[in-house]
Amino acid sequence: MDLMVEDLAAIDDQLSGRHIDLDPSGYFIIYLDRPAKLIYAKHFTNVIDERGLAVDPETGKVIPAKGKVERTNTTVFSARTAKELCVKIFEETQPCPVSLLDHAAYLGREFVRAEVALVTGLEYVQD
Repeated sequence: MDLMVEDLAAIDDQLSGRHIDLDPSGYFIIYLDRPAKLIYAKHFTNVIDERGLAVDPETGKVIPAKGKVERTNTTVFSARTAKELCVKIFEETQPCPVSLLDHAAYLGREFVRAEVALVTGLEYVQD
């Protein structure tokens, strides 16, 4: 059983290093509110420049992938489960704040990871 878990982790780590295009509709910061038993997803807008980098639409500055950035979110979504969060974002919000299928798939995976962490008490760090 441990070998299988290790194999799956290795596949996941390898795939996490691949190039993906950034969504011109924006990005999400996902976090947990344990006392409220909720998963949160803050949506931020961005513009993709000619280099393929996400930039702040107001300042034109590149948004770094790591580190703290002071920006105002456009919307905050919250839900009790990954599925409930997906319904709110992908089905109930018009226009949908996600324009790329790979971004939607990534968010679904992250929401499930966040839900598992919420239920089990494990730490959640967005990938």
